Amino acid sequence: MSKNIWSRRRFMQMGTAAVAAGAAAKVTLLQPTPLWGYGRAVGASDTVRFASIGTGVRGCELLAATLRVPGVECVAACDLYDSRHLAAQEAVQKQVPTTRNYKEILDRKDVDAVIIAVTDHQHRKVFIDAVNAGKDVYCEKPMSHTVDDGFAMIEAAQKNNRIVQVGSQRVSSILYAKAKEIWDSGKLGDVFYIQAYWDRNSPSGAWVYPIPPDASEQTIDWNAFLDGAPKKSFDPVRFFRWRCFTDYGEGLAGDLFVHLISGIHFITGTDTVAQRAQSVGGLYHFKDGRDFPDLIETHYDYPNFKTAIRCNLMNGGGEFIGFYGSKGTMIIKDSTLTFKPEDTRPEPEAYSIYGWPAKLRDEYLKQFAADHPLPGVKEFKVDDTGESFALPPGYSDLSEHQANFFNAVRTRKKVVENENFGNNAAIGCHLANHAYFNKTIATWDAGSKKIKG
Repeated sequence: MSKNIWSRRRFMQMGTAAVAAGAAAKVTLLQPTPLWGYGRAVGASDTVRFASIGTGVRGCELLAATLRVPGVECVAACDLYDSRHLAAQEAVQKQVPTTRNYKEILDRKDVDAVIIAVTDHQHRKVFIDAVNAGKDVYCEKPMSHTVDDGFAMIEAAQKNNRIVQVGSQRVSSILYAKAKEIWDSGKLGDVFYIQAYWDRNSPSGAWVYPIPPDASEQTIDWNAFLDGAPKKSFDPVRFFRWRCFTDYGEGLAGDLFVHLISGIHFITGTDTVAQRAQSVGGLYHFKDGRDFPDLIETHYDYPNFKTAIRCNLMNGGGEFIGFYGSKGTMIIKDSTLTFKPEDTRPEPEAYSIYGWPAKLRDEYLKQFAADHPLPGVKEFKVDDTGESFALPPGYSDLSEHQANFFNAVRTRKKVVENENFGNNAAIGCHLANHAYFNKTIATWDAGSKKIKG
């Protein structure tokens, strides 16, 4: 027996006008604020000159995004694969000097900042060299390849007083800013469980990228690629599909978990690492010699809530984060955000009393109605339709993220996704992989800065 029967009875007593008042959900198209310098000329003294170290698919995406950011200029590019030099020039729409050797870029006096979009296993080396050379750094996610790498990077950045931003761009999204606003308002009530997933269903989504026909030991600096990794014979699969292998990347955790973790940390204001993690999953479809699973789900214990995160490469479910509170539910699904409040109005018990005699039941219902009188029509608000928000056409949170970084380079004010934030998110990835590969519960020991288990 559902209590909705009693709810409908009470609604009918109030008339249809009050119910109709809340019949339509509010839908809002979010509008971004203009990027720094938008609509005006930016003087030479305010122009940030940068170079990109790594110009593969992600590096070129970042370069293209900078074209929408006023007051920045790409002056050089670097990659170990020669054909990516031309790709970088095409992305940035100008003939910039290119090189295989990133240290040549760090030696340039006209480079204020660098974008680091190399393989994860070389983040530490390039990052530390960059900040030691006095460059500010935009480092692609995940920030680190190992736990030790992350703390070494933090130490170097802070020693050199450098601006650092890590590249999980959702942190700069106006959609996530709205979600944080809702969280901070308290409208969700107590939230003890957060669920997230990012599912893809294509070979490209599983990093099965085609090998360029000109890929060879002549066009790729294979020895430089192996720096920091075990020595192996030339293998273009490892070079172009490096996320599949533990020598160079962190698999699904490093590619997709980190976005979800970063989003959750930003919205909830979390500035710590999950206390422990437990993972399940396996390699079911993409049995192509890769090390990482194509399905992984990890349950995290944070001090104030629990989180379950999943990535599945055999279903196109897209991107999702759900916050389940005592007063409301908030869902981010791809480019939309919805909030729906819980109905917390007092209701009589409507199940167990049907095991009572009719006389006792009627007395109980009569007393409940007396204790909880209905509001007048004018005072009554139906607040069960919630709100919906969507991103405007053509919106780019990647350009927003870039703009935040370059403006921080000018102002010297730290960004939200700084080295500490990025490290916390990266450790979440390392916890997930440690738990999966060791078939154990991975525990974070903050004192020793180590994963145990």
